[in-house]
Amino acid sequence: MNFLKVKTTWSNSEFIPFKLCIASIYIILGSYFHYFFLNYYIPLFIIFGITVIWTVVLWLKKMRAGAQKS
Repeated sequence: MNFLKVKTTWSNSEFIPFKLCIASIYIILGSYFHYFFLNYYIPLFIIFGITVIWTVVLWLKKMRAGAQKS
């Protein structure tokens, strides 16, 4: 469980995929109750999938860099 102890720093530009990831899943969940976004399910899932992978890769790179500094 050492990965929970590694400290990382993030720049504002590195938060963009994370914010897109969160925003897209909120829209998906919100559209479950509204028909307005019904036609956008596939593009939203694509954005969500890409940004989840992107965020996890950035996080893992930062964890490795933080672990090497310790």
